Amino acid sequence: MTKDKEPIVKSFHFVCLMIIIVGTRIQFSDGNEFAVDKSKRGLIHVPKDLPLKTKVLDMSQNYIAELQVSDMSFLSELTVLRLSHNRIQLLDLSVFKFNQDLEYLDLSHNQLQKISCHPIVSFRHLDLSFNDFKALPICKEFGNLSQLNFLGLSAMKLQKLDLLPIAHLHLSYILLDLRNYYIKENETESLQILNAKTLHLVFHPTSLFAIQVNISVNTLGCLQLTNIKLNDDNCQVFIKFLSELTRGPTLLNFTLNHIETTWKCLVRVFQFLWPKPVEYLNIYNLTIIESIREEDFTYSKTTLKALTIEHITNQVFLFSQTALYTMFSEMNIMMLTISDTPFIHMLCPHAPSTFKFLNFTQNVFTDSIFEKCSTLVKLETLILQKNGLKDLFKVGLMTKDMPSLEILDVSWNSLESGRHKENCTWVESIVVLNLSSNMLTDSVFRCLPPRIKVLDLHSNKIKSIPKQVVKLEALQELNVAFNSLTDLPGCGSFSSLSVLIIDHNSVSHPSADFFQSCQKMRSIKAGDNPFQCTCELREFVKNIDQVSSEVLEGWPDSYKCDYPESYRGSPLKDFHMSELSCNITLLIVTIGATMLVLAVTVTSLCIYLDLPWYLRMVCQWTQTRRRARNIPLEELQRNLQFHAFISYSEHDSAWVKSELVPYLEKEDIQICLHERNFVPGKSIVENIINCIEKSYKSIFVLSPNFVQSEWCHYELYFAHHNLFHEGSNNLILILLEPIPQNSIPNKYHKLKALMMQRTYLQWPKEKSKRGLFWANIRAAFNMKLTLVTENNDVKS
Repeated sequence: MTKDKEPIVKSFHFVCLMIIIVGTRIQFSDGNEFAVDKSKRGLIHVPKDLPLKTKVLDMSQNYIAELQVSDMSFLSELTVLRLSHNRIQLLDLSVFKFNQDLEYLDLSHNQLQKISCHPIVSFRHLDLSFNDFKALPICKEFGNLSQLNFLGLSAMKLQKLDLLPIAHLHLSYILLDLRNYYIKENETESLQILNAKTLHLVFHPTSLFAIQVNISVNTLGCLQLTNIKLNDDNCQVFIKFLSELTRGPTLLNFTLNHIETTWKCLVRVFQFLWPKPVEYLNIYNLTIIESIREEDFTYSKTTLKALTIEHITNQVFLFSQTALYTMFSEMNIMMLTISDTPFIHMLCPHAPSTFKFLNFTQNVFTDSIFEKCSTLVKLETLILQKNGLKDLFKVGLMTKDMPSLEILDVSWNSLESGRHKENCTWVESIVVLNLSSNMLTDSVFRCLPPRIKVLDLHSNKIKSIPKQVVKLEALQELNVAFNSLTDLPGCGSFSSLSVLIIDHNSVSHPSADFFQSCQKMRSIKAGDNPFQCTCELREFVKNIDQVSSEVLEGWPDSYKCDYPESYRGSPLKDFHMSELSCNITLLIVTIGATMLVLAVTVTSLCIYLDLPWYLRMVCQWTQTRRRARNIPLEELQRNLQFHAFISYSEHDSAWVKSELVPYLEKEDIQICLHERNFVPGKSIVENIINCIEKSYKSIFVLSPNFVQSEWCHYELYFAHHNLFHEGSNNLILILLEPIPQNSIPNKYHKLKALMMQRTYLQWPKEKSKRGLFWANIRAAFNMKLTLVTENNDVKS
């Protein structure tokens, strides 16, 4: 969550750490193809099968006891070598004479006692700390390491000019291991360090501090001391030790790690540092022993800006809480951090305080903290994370007398809202409020500061954002992730909302008009919700496509369908449903319109193609077939009776009887004519069907008269049907007179089709051409039939 005002103190806590990193550590990703990890392998020597192009080699935490030139010579491109936590006792720097690119060498935590020097020029990071050197292992050749940033050393004794060979170098970080330092009674040694930004001294972890060494550093900016064990007797020894180190005007950051002390000695250390130029004092892992009583302390003018104490172990069980809490509450500094401690309370300053930043993370404060406290008038940031707060109403009351408060963090508590009927009271200056990881419900929206700009409510028990809430017109950023919200909140009550985080909720059908109501939205994170990919989601997905990918964080990977099963796991960007399937009214109208168009089309086709006529024909044909199926099988087993059935118009009967019939009968072709072969008593249709079925061929005499005869079309229809039914080529078309295509009615489309698809014989007007016409007629009857006469006589 973006904060308008980031606490400055965080950056100062890590000033020295950044100095360590920048320019000293060479960073390589785990995926570096030239990095080899041989740590924790139980190695007793350097492997010989390492890749020649190895650049980063880690052989830490093994059992390697010595290094030889042959171990390193073939690794000409090596830049980083880690050999810490091994058993090396002797270091000959000539081992690395073929490793001209070596910049990072870590030999800490070995058993080194002696070093053999050799010219080297490439080191940036050299760590020889936590070894068994008696004197500081400094070679004159180190003076050529112009790029050296980090130097780690160990020694049992110190001499003032030990570091003279490197006095001209500008080091970023010096680590000096004095765990095995030999203490001489009533004798003080000296060590001069000319140029170093950060000095880190490590002492013996269990021994009382007794080192009497004057260490002077010209340009020291950060001082870090680790393993300090103090009591009331040796406290002055430690303060004297600090006197020389803290003399320079450049020391801004002082850090104590793993310090065990009495309360009295701690107060004396504070008093010593109060007038010093130190601006940032950090204490990590503090253990207080013996007793805690009220001690005199003069809060004189100080340059100290921030005090940070993290992880306090209090071994004093009966003590004056007033003495403890007053010491810190009355400090005249800007920033105070006391975290991960057993403090159950913090007193309100007696007079208007200089505090601008207070951080009491991971204590055991209750709702009574700073109750009716009117002296924190300059406080801008208050962090009460991970405490025992339970009542949001009381938290609001706590801020009432903090007129400068802008940032409040009460996350990771057990806060609940809705316990009180009256309205919550907040100082109006709050712009950033972190209420995450509590037990807050929907009612929290009725208990918020009116001018808040950034609100973090993630990981609570919120199911919905009530519509009737106090309008938070200044709210710009809202984080409600990891709750149980079922919809995206509109911007009706949050007119300035520009950042919304609502991932990991129960949003299944987000409102389609969200983006229309939130015009100022520049970032939204709504992924990892159980989206139901149904019609209700269609408009939302459509609107998402119109939003910039920079606005929609996590799109499309975090936006997936959860329901129905067929879509589960599918990205929302691939989800599409048609308008027709989602709009019932449109679907009904579409189906109705389609049916209407279909009905009109079918009716038009029926009229155009004379469908009733064909239906009537099919019906009559079916009836005739049904009667034929009722005839005994032996009666159906008969041969054809005629060679040909002739269909013609009565207007063309003269030509048929004078030309066609005489010629065919002269050729012994048996002809079926309706006027002589139709059976009286049967219907005309039945007679037509019977004559066609008993004839080998059907001859149609086509002319304009034929076109106008409906019965001729009946005969043509049934003959054509028989063509497909019997699977034989039984049609002969004779064109007696030309028939214009436009003269054939539309309903007789079969006639049109036959004349276009089949070859017909045209009756020639010239007598000279009629011989060929009759030859084609004869050719159509080129097979020998066994005909059955009406008297059942067989005739070949």
